[in-house]
Formats: sequence, structure tokens, C-alpha cells
Amino acid sequence: MSVTIKDIAERAGVSFSTVSKALRNSPLVHEKTKAKILAIAKDMGYQPNIAARRLVSKRSGVIGVVWPSVERTTLSSLITLINAELEKSGYATLLSINRADSAIETFRRFQVDAILLFSERAEPQINSAVARGIPVLCYGNAVRSVFPTLDINRKKAVRLGVRHLFELGHRSMAYIGRPNVRDPLQEEKASAFLEELRSLIGEAASEQTVVTTSGMEFHDGYLAAKALLQSPDRPTALFGGSYDLTRGILRAAAELHIRIPEEVSLVAFDHIPQMDNLEVPVTAVGVDISTMAETLARKLLDMIEAGPGGREDDAGSAETVVLEPELVLRASTAPPASGRGS
Repeated sequence: MSVTIKDIAERAGVSFSTVSKALRNSPLVHEKTKAKILAIAKDMGYQPNIAARRLVSKRSGVIGVVWPSVERTTLSSLITLINAELEKSGYATLLSINRADSAIETFRRFQVDAILLFSERAEPQINSAVARGIPVLCYGNAVRSVFPTLDINRKKAVRLGVRHLFELGHRSMAYIGRPNVRDPLQEEKASAFLEELRSLIGEAASEQTVVTTSGMEFHDGYLAAKALLQSPDRPTALFGGSYDLTRGILRAAAELHIRIPEEVSLVAFDHIPQMDNLEVPVTAVGVDISTMAETLARKLLDMIEAGPGGREDDAGSAETVVLEPELVLRASTAPPASGRGS
């Protein structure tokens, strides 16, 4: 015979509603009481009746995610953390790497409670074809969206990295990570690099200081860095546009026996713990990935609680929350070798 909420309530000596709230991790239940109820539920082998909960709450307990790529390390780390945050509140995630409009149609059939849409996958037409009645949150401001959006200040992050290198004495720098296909989020970072460098050293910062790559993967960074590091006018500092590109840059430097940071300094975009575990721990800029995951999860849950009536009207302007970046200093940056700063 299956264990019910009523059984848990009788053993815990609390009301049915208190047990229900505790199992949903409601802040209305004191932590001590909540811990007691959860321990009893676990001891009794309680399994929630998803179908019954859905009938009562009108919610599925599932959040759909329109995912841009299964290949990039930072995105994989981010969805893992988002999923863990949502699990704390009893939610599961359903991922789709299909076209955004197709993914949303699938999520509508599954009757998900909310959708997280990564804007690099957002086709303009989905703004009018959104799943009616389902809250949608965009991550990344690559397209003008009528949905609430959470983003990070990429330009400021890049400027922090460039200014750090400049203050160390570097005047010859290059950015690796402008894809040769349209990618507004990556273009924003590449443009910010050139703008900040020009503000510091003037027109000596030419377009050639931004290196185009075929993509944002390890091999793209490796090929771009290997060519650049073998040039006669090799820069004294590099800026990697992503964690995966940075891994490729490090491999190219190692193969060419170029020491980091003694001969070339390196800064990277992506504030993730993996930066600390590379063969040379890399100085990084960005928003801490745990903070990003927690903020995204909290915003999704708030939108679900607000319900369809709490969403911005499609004709209005949607809220955009921008997270502020930081510079994390590690072993990959140092003043340029004597005579190579300018």
C-alpha cells in the first residue's frame, strides 16, 4: 500500500497542508519542521503522485529548455546547475535542441509550467507563436524579445579583462573568438574587446587584433592560436572568447613551447570552476556560473507562481535583468617580458 501525505501528517503530528507545503519546499514552513517532515517521508518511502499533484495544482512540475548546444562546456555546466536548483523545488527539466518553434510546440503538448529559451536559438517569429499561457524566460539578449530576459553584461566583462592586461603593461593583445557565422552574443564580446583596446591605445588597435574562428570549440581555439603565436609580431597577451577556445589556446601554446604567462598572458571569458583546473589556471571574466543558475531558476519559479496573468503583455516591453561580471585573477596573467610590452 502506497504512503500518502495523510500518513506522513499523522506520524509527524502536523496538518495535511503543512506536509504538502513542506514537500513543495515552501518558505511558509519552518526549516526545522520541514526537515522533520522530509525525514519521515523518506523513512516511509513516500513517492509523490505526480498525476494527483497535477490535478490539484494544475501544474506538471516540468520546465522546458530550448537548448543551443550539447557541445560547449560552459552551457553543459550551466544546465546541470539549473536542473539541480529546480530539483530543490520539485521540478524536472525537459531539454530540446530542435528549432525553437518546434521545441515550444512540443513543450505545449507536454503542458510544461515554463520555458527557458536561450536567445541564440530564438527565431523572430516565435514572439507571436509563443505557447499561450506558458511563461517564457529568455537567457541572453541576442534578439529583441517580448519575453522577460536575463542576461550578463558581456561588454563590461570584456573591458575588465582588457583593462587588467593593459594595467599589467600589455599593449599588444589579440582576441580569439569572433565566429565566421552570425552570432550576436559572440560579436558583442569581440566588438567590446576592440572598442576597449582602442580607448586605451588608440587606433593602433586594428581589426586584426580580433581573430575570426570557425566556431567556439577547442579545435577552433587551437588552430587560431597556433597561427597567431607563430607570427613574427606575436602579441604579448591573448583573450579567449570561451572556456573551450581557451583550452585550445593553451594546447597550441604548449606545442609551441610558449610559456604562459612568462611569454604570453591569457585571459578568458566564462566564469566557471573549470578555469581553475586547467594546466595553467586561467584568469577569467564573467558572472559566476552558480549565480547565473540560481538566478535563472529563481526567476522561472517566480514566473510560474505569478501565473499567466503575471507575464508581461505581448504588446509591452519585457523586463530585462542584467547580471554584473567580475574579474577572477589566476596564474595566467603577468607583466609582459622585458621589452615586449609595446
